Amino acid sequence: MSATAYIALGSNRGDRRAYLDQALDALRQRPGIAVTKVSSYHETEPVGGPPGQGKYLNAAAELQTDLPPRELLQALLDIEQSLGRVRIEQDAPRTIDLDLLLHGDMVVNEPDLVVPHPRMHERPFVLLPLEEIAPQAMHPIRKVTVTEEAEHDRLHHHAHEVYDALAECLTKLNDVLKTLLRNPHPRKRQHLERARKKLEEEKKDLEKRLEDLKDRLHAIHERCGEH
Repeated sequence: MSATAYIALGSNRGDRRAYLDQALDALRQRPGIAVTKVSSYHETEPVGGPPGQGKYLNAAAELQTDLPPRELLQALLDIEQSLGRVRIEQDAPRTIDLDLLLHGDMVVNEPDLVVPHPRMHERPFVLLPLEEIAPQAMHPIRKVTVTEEAEHDRLHHHAHEVYDALAECLTKLNDVLKTLLRNPHPRKRQHLERARKKLEEEKKDLEKRLEDLKDRLHAIHERCGEH
């Protein structure tokens, strides 16, 4: 029986675009696999691995396949090997990387095969291209769509930005309050009071934004059974 599967593609060695194109062509030539959708190519910074490696070109593809997960994974590994992929060091640069993300609604948890991919929801470089071609694809364990996973990632990133802005605001406010305690000249005090009022308003706004982001993240966590 045919199933809809999704894979992630990545390359950061040599002609990255050519490697992605060749991997897709190789998939099209494999019996039991039809490539039905391909995302645009996205350039991303490497995550982990040795320092100094080049940027990645990432994509996602939708497949219709008659192959069960293990056979599909083996097809991906065969294509990687044919395109010069050598596994020497974790997260090292590679000519091509093909990851099986989803295979219908199947859940597999074996030593050498885990479906859905256990880290797909933590990887923006996977979620962004996947959202292009399969926004409503459902994670069979977390019970959230790809769009919801991507939104979670965006909210999490934005929350960190707001938290950093709040920390900077509090530092500035603390400096102003310390200066006011030293009883400065009336004209300077007037200037500092205006700065204090502005910073306190900024602090209140940032705290409100942070709480809103936390609530939205919590709602997604609740939907996928996390606490």
